[in-house]
Amino acid sequence: MSHTEFTPSAKRAARRPFLPRLAAWVAAAALSLGAGSAAAQIPLPVTVVAAGDHAVATVRLPFLPGWPGPILAELSLDFDDASGLSPAALGVSARTVSLYDPNLIARLPDTDLTTVPGSLPLLVTVQPPLSGGLSFKGSGRAEIHTHWLPYAAGTRLRLFKAPLGGAFYDVTDEIAAGSVRARGTYGGFSQFLILADARPTPVVIASKLQRLRERVDLLPASEQPGFDALLDDVETALAVPDYAAALAAADAVRARAVARGGTFIDNEWRATRTHRNDAGELVAGAATLRFSLAYLRDYGP
Repeated sequence: MSHTEFTPSAKRAARRPFLPRLAAWVAAAALSLGAGSAAAQIPLPVTVVAAGDHAVATVRLPFLPGWPGPILAELSLDFDDASGLSPAALGVSARTVSLYDPNLIARLPDTDLTTVPGSLPLLVTVQPPLSGGLSFKGSGRAEIHTHWLPYAAGTRLRLFKAPLGGAFYDVTDEIAAGSVRARGTYGGFSQFLILADARPTPVVIASKLQRLRERVDLLPASEQPGFDALLDDVETALAVPDYAAALAAADAVRARAVARGGTFIDNEWRATRTHRNDAGELVAGAATLRFSLAYLRDYGP
């Protein structure tokens, strides 16, 4: 073996000095550009592949010209029924964020208890162009997979979503190992962020129930009572508490949204923003509500 060849373990060891924590890398970049929150908001290279109902966006650190930088995260998007899906039609971009950016902090649900992890201050934006032709029916599933965050059972890491410039809200329906796979269901886009959420779980559940009720209020009047009754069932079961009944009611919200979608309530998202995907958003809201109910049952407040 020549001195320029490496075993797989040696290759990993050789790479380690070039993989500092992202927060340290951002800080160094900010100093070189002129310190400040804007300087720490660095655009990152993104490569997107898409086919059928599946797309993956790979986000990397900038590196030497012509050399691929280390992978920060992969965003996977899986659709129930997509049309016109292509890399260009998704409009994916990514950038680092400053941990101290007041504009970002103001968008978080709690400025003290929801925080950006220093190991991955990463914002991914999915903003399909109006003329890109993308549409989908029902809901989709998003996953941010990263090795820059450690996984532990009962972790407080969560997947958050926000409209451009709007408030972030928890859309998590699963946090899995590998190192971290933060998953959520969506009925639309646009910005995704992994946060550490130390809010009491009952507070999180209350906010998710309120968001679902606000979505139900947008439905035709004839469709509202059925969903409101199921959300009432969730709250009644929680008061006991009867977690099995609460989870069953959340599942019933999701099942009703799927069953009523496309016939009685809108269930299509279009890049033209001319359709409101109420069914998909209800499915997404029920999925993340279920996650928090199960977390409360398993780990407490």
